[in-house]
Amino acid sequence: MTGAGPGAGPGPDRPFDVPEADAFTRPYWDAAAKGRLLIRHCAACDRAHHYPREFCPYCWSEDVSWRPATGRATLYTWSVVHRNDLPPFGDRLPYVAAVVDLAEGPRMMTEVVGCEHAALRIGMALEVTFRAGTPVFGPPGAAGAAGAAGAAGVAGVTGLTGS
Repeated sequence: MTGAGPGAGPGPDRPFDVPEADAFTRPYWDAAAKGRLLIRHCAACDRAHHYPREFCPYCWSEDVSWRPATGRATLYTWSVVHRNDLPPFGDRLPYVAAVVDLAEGPRMMTEVVGCEHAALRIGMALEVTFRAGTPVFGPPGAAGAAGAAGAAGVAGVTGLTGS
């Protein structure tokens, strides 16, 4: 990838670090660049997990594969960040760092976009949208919010974390 998104790395147009795609995570980032969210699924115990691993964190099977996620989630917890001096976050203040429960079961760290901070509620329905090839979440039907919220960079708090 060049210019933007994971794997682009710092440079004149990207003066900050972004997640580094490798051979294993490339399918995740390639799908995200096309507006699709993938998660890992274990054939042995029939459970989904996130962040991506080459083995199942529940039964240790290596019979895992990528599957499309529905993109639906509920808000588990969040924090409104009012101060962050690190690029690109300072240009987005305030932003909502959050943990969501994906419909498939795993939890995922992300950013909530397109929603008034006062309207945030534990358990509220969210759906995935993408900003510069990075999944972020907003209220259902707010798919355009990520681009308007900051197309210049990656989400405020994202990554391949969770259970």
